[in-house]
Amino acid sequence: MIGRPRRSWLTAAMPSRRARTPGRPERPGWRRRLRSLLSVHSLATQVFLLQALVILLLVVAAVVALALQARYDSYEDARNRSLAAAEAFAYAPGTAAALESPDPGAALQSSADKAQRGAGVDFISVLSKDGVRYTDPEPQLIGRRVEGDISRAEAGEAFTETFEGEPQDAVRAVVPVLDGSRRVVGLVAAGIQVQNVGDLLHMQLPIVLGAAAGALLLATGGAALVSRRLRRQTHGLGPAEMTRMYEHHDAVLHAVREGVLIIGGDGRLLLANDEARRLLGLPADADRRPVAELGLGPGITRLLVSGTEVSDEVFLSGDRLLAVNTRPTSPYGGVTGLVASLRDTTELRALSGRAEVARERLTLLYEAGVRIGTTLDVRRTARELADVAVPRFADFVTVELLDPVLRGDEPSGLGTMRRTALSGIAGDHPLQPVGDAIRINVTPMSTALESGRALLEPDLAASATWGSEDPEGRRQALEYGIRSLITVPLQARGVVLGLVNYWRSGDTPRFDEDDTSFAEELAARAAVAIDNARRYTREHAMAVTLQRSLLPRDLPEQDALEVAWRYLPAQAGVGGDWFDVIPLPGLRVALVVGDVVGHGMHAAATMGRLRTAVLNFSSLDMPPADLVARLDDLVLRIDADQPPGADSERAPVTGATCLYAIYDSVSGRCTIAHAGHPAPAIVDPGGRVVFPELPVSPPLGVGGHPFDETELDLAEGSRLVLFTDGLVEDRYRDIDEGLAGLRDALARPGTTPEETCSAVMSALLPDQPSDDIALLVARTRLLDRAGTAEWEVPLDVSAVSRVRAEAGRRISEWGLGDSVFVAELVLSELLTNAMRYGAEPVGVRLLLGRTLVVEVSDGSSTSPHLRRAAATDEGGRGLFLVAQFSQRWGTRYVTGGKIIWAELVLGGELPEDVVMTFDEEPVW
Repeated sequence: MIGRPRRSWLTAAMPSRRARTPGRPERPGWRRRLRSLLSVHSLATQVFLLQALVILLLVVAAVVALALQARYDSYEDARNRSLAAAEAFAYAPGTAAALESPDPGAALQSSADKAQRGAGVDFISVLSKDGVRYTDPEPQLIGRRVEGDISRAEAGEAFTETFEGEPQDAVRAVVPVLDGSRRVVGLVAAGIQVQNVGDLLHMQLPIVLGAAAGALLLATGGAALVSRRLRRQTHGLGPAEMTRMYEHHDAVLHAVREGVLIIGGDGRLLLANDEARRLLGLPADADRRPVAELGLGPGITRLLVSGTEVSDEVFLSGDRLLAVNTRPTSPYGGVTGLVASLRDTTELRALSGRAEVARERLTLLYEAGVRIGTTLDVRRTARELADVAVPRFADFVTVELLDPVLRGDEPSGLGTMRRTALSGIAGDHPLQPVGDAIRINVTPMSTALESGRALLEPDLAASATWGSEDPEGRRQALEYGIRSLITVPLQARGVVLGLVNYWRSGDTPRFDEDDTSFAEELAARAAVAIDNARRYTREHAMAVTLQRSLLPRDLPEQDALEVAWRYLPAQAGVGGDWFDVIPLPGLRVALVVGDVVGHGMHAAATMGRLRTAVLNFSSLDMPPADLVARLDDLVLRIDADQPPGADSERAPVTGATCLYAIYDSVSGRCTIAHAGHPAPAIVDPGGRVVFPELPVSPPLGVGGHPFDETELDLAEGSRLVLFTDGLVEDRYRDIDEGLAGLRDALARPGTTPEETCSAVMSALLPDQPSDDIALLVARTRLLDRAGTAEWEVPLDVSAVSRVRAEAGRRISEWGLGDSVFVAELVLSELLTNAMRYGAEPVGVRLLLGRTLVVEVSDGSSTSPHLRRAAATDEGGRGLFLVAQFSQRWGTRYVTGGKIIWAELVLGGELPEDVVMTFDEEPVW
């Protein structure tokens, strides 16, 4: 900046301490700067001297500590080097043998000298076990006994010491030399003279002192810089001068015609000038008192206590209108607190009413943004709009929405509009109730819809258009006191969703043009929330429809289990829980429960894919562990198909869990495998509840982990309870608490599965489920032993007729004479196949349930397949006949072989039509 330099407020406020020569500019030279720096009257100089003294003491202490540490390190290094040299020579190959030779000195002198030079020690001496020197760097000492106590080395212990005596003081180590029998045959002494250790210390002291001097210089320089900075801040003032400065500014502060308040961080008044005391009427003892106890208005008290930063906010204090500005003190170098300035703006009293209305409108708009759209429900959002505007803006508010909007559909035009919300200051109003269809071809509603803008009817009694289509309704509304109306279309993305009507009645002032803009703003915010809720309603309905179509509609009929179920989707969104009951051959039933993490369409679609996969894998009659492993591979492939950077709606499936159990009603055995799913609950007939320990396994899609099976023997009448984690865990309840509640609900003997489902849901169902809940309860049954028959069959074709005849007699005993022929035919074909293509052992089993099950087992793993035989083939018709006469048939693999089974309808007869091959020759 060009021109005269500006002085700071501090230098401008203080008078000069030296008279200036007229006409001669004052230029401070180096002498003056040095004199100012060294003046002890300056606060900066006092701080510098104190810092320099403290630094000097710290440096001296550090030098002494470093010297002591260096001495200790030198001696410690000498001990370690001496001990290492002595041990290396004593344990060297040949040292023990040389000591046992006729002339140890001659054998070891040369080696000792080389080891001494290589180890960097002052001496290495080889001694007899009595301490007599064999070798030594000084020849005159050879043959003489060493000084000092070496008894520990003679006893076989290595040691180090600081030796004082002849020939010289030294730090030495003495190590025994042991022969192959661990006997001491000699000693090795190595060491460094104390004089040399001291020399090393003396070499380090200059470095230490130099470092100390450098540290002192740097610290002193830093202190000088700090003092220089402090001198700049205080402008070289001493304590007395700073006191005079404070008194001067204190006088100025109290002389200004603007109120100043300083509030501490604890809400207490620290300073108030004379103008502030006059404007606020503060008591004489106001200093250090809490602001809340000073009797100020509620608005200004709340502002001063909260510490909020405002500019020119208007408050009424007595008969004065004050404009208040507040700023926190902490950003400007002060302590935590608040500075407030007050100006008397009483002349603005005429505008205070309008300012208050504007403030209330802004507050109401803010509250509308918070309160409208709290849920994704169209009707509730409409009610929130009506509730926000009553009574602070209108006496009554009605919201009408198009029928497609209520269903979640996209409105295609103006059709039927239905009253969705109504809120008012009284309940005896003449307005149409919620749910009624509203005519949209009446004014002013039709006019507002056509123009897309709000329409104002300030005086309904004087309006020539309002109510002309319904004179009776107009009369009732006017008699009730409704006198003013604003109609605003609800529009989002250029599409009309409905209407909102604001009504005023009684003594409330009529609407004016200023109210119209506010009504439009309020309706615009609500329209966005209603449109979001509409779109969510549509997506939620689609997801629910998809989910319902993918879940089982009814449970299949079977004899092994009595089953009941419950399924409850989450209120926040459709999830991916599923369950299934799958009849298996051999009067067995598979139970499956699964959970896909997440909500929405993707979770429901993924659930459908996994459920379909389980149904397909179950048709192959796999063991539970194999089925879960196949399902895990499927999820890995699904995740691999996801494109890079997929959005959250197409997130990987990893996180899905599944539990698969197979119950055999013949043996009463249940085989369970799971992938990260909670274990089922087992309730015995007496009501005792057990959660079996299942092997730990990861969720589906992790890969690289085996899945194990758990076998349980269940008594008849036991209840097997499968569930998803939404039943026992939510944001307000951990899983341990949920399992304890489930245990209590199940511990009731004699209840049916349906009663068990009702009890569990009543005890554990949260008010607003945040996750899907699937519950499957199955009570076990055992097949009557009289309804089973088994035969072990030798691998001989001649045994087929005998077993067939015995099976026919047993079926007749069961009262199924009509089924004997078909059963014998199927059994004969299956057994003959086993004899021809199978291996031992061969067995036959008949099971009587809803159907007659014929099973033939053998020790071979080859699987038969169905084909049509040509006219010239001698075989190949057996399985074709089995497929024609049985309801279902198939093959399942077991340990040690396979089982070919067929289910026959009870009372089945031979079909009337002849079974034909492709060449239309009869085959029987």
